Amino acid sequence: MKKFSYILLFTAMMFLLAACGDAASSEESSESSSKGDGPIEITYWYAWGDKIGENNENLVKQFNEMQDEIRVTAEFQGNYDELHSKTQAALAAGNAPEVTQNEISSIETFARAGMTQELTTFVEQDAEEVNMEDFNPGLMGNSYVDDKLYGLPYLRSTPIVYINKTMFEEKGIDLESIQTWEDFKSAAEKLTDNEHVGISMPVDIWFYEAFVAQAGGEMFTENGKVAFNGEGAVEALNLWKEMVVDGTMRVPGGEPQQASDMARQDFATGRAGMFFSSTADLTLMMQLAEENGYELETIMFPENEKRSVPTGGANLVMTSGLDEEKQQAAWEFIKFMTATEQTAYASAYTGYLPSRLSAVESDTMQELYKEKPQFKVAVDQLQYGNARPMVEGYPEVQKILIEEIQRLMLDTSLDAQDVLDQAAERSASVIK
Repeated sequence: MKKFSYILLFTAMMFLLAACGDAASSEESSESSSKGDGPIEITYWYAWGDKIGENNENLVKQFNEMQDEIRVTAEFQGNYDELHSKTQAALAAGNAPEVTQNEISSIETFARAGMTQELTTFVEQDAEEVNMEDFNPGLMGNSYVDDKLYGLPYLRSTPIVYINKTMFEEKGIDLESIQTWEDFKSAAEKLTDNEHVGISMPVDIWFYEAFVAQAGGEMFTENGKVAFNGEGAVEALNLWKEMVVDGTMRVPGGEPQQASDMARQDFATGRAGMFFSSTADLTLMMQLAEENGYELETIMFPENEKRSVPTGGANLVMTSGLDEEKQQAAWEFIKFMTATEQTAYASAYTGYLPSRLSAVESDTMQELYKEKPQFKVAVDQLQYGNARPMVEGYPEVQKILIEEIQRLMLDTSLDAQDVLDQAAERSASVIK
């Protein structure tokens, strides 16, 4: 009886072990399937629509079709401010995209907060494939934090002057004559009449940074102290004020995006003879000019004490906290998006700067420059480019500056120095 019981017990144990083995085998098979059978899924968030959005979607499609190991889902998130806010919220919630864009003045803020992954080791591992010397030096100033690489230039830009060439010819103004602030001011006067204004321009801190630098000023000192209320900055703001008083410059009010859209509409419909905007708008602006029956031209920003423009646009960054598999997938995607061929494609499709020297020299870009020389202006201007401020708290400072400058544009009886001093005082509490 005992012997039979032992046999039953032994048999039951063997079935139990077999069942456990089958379960473990099934679990291992399931885990293996999730890791090896399908592509690694990652998400890419980007800013801006129209031609810029189309470019992002097109490149992601190219990447997905050229290989089957990584699957990227591209998702539009609005403008830069909206993109950054959503990224910060997603990181806090633990569901952030693996790859996203950082507008260049926010690179340091994201890096110091631990939201983005340092890329130095990835570049070092792929040193032969990723030649850092091929990236245009004028675009690298906002890529490093404490000498560590946190982003690669992707859709980068400078502001340029858009010109209604047809209107200029009707007024007898030579484009080549606009070299200095005085030339610019004079052209705006000649363009202005009962139906037209010389330039329509939103209060955009990017443009203000350009004029401050041209006047020999700076936004912040080397140790991060406020300098945007210094002598050069006041001179720049007084130029804008004088043109508003003279009626040669229209500055739409309202929220920044609304003001920018109104200024673009003024230029697109032929009401304004000049317009400041990113080189990234070039393809769209050429299309609008054709639709409205005039010829479009582009020129560099005018100079004062010197010629200077801030660079702009975004770098591609990898979010922090990814496992090794996701990191490698994100890195492969970043490499693809910033490679020479894709850089040339994005530049030709949108008007953004080709961020790699090899892209500038490519057949794609050289043929484009011959056919449409408007695209080359920003590339030529890049020799005068400089990095944007990366002081922590600068996004909030920009909003304060916009509010104060708009106040002056609406009430030109105010003093430029007083307005900028007020902005500096308000900014003291948000600068870190």
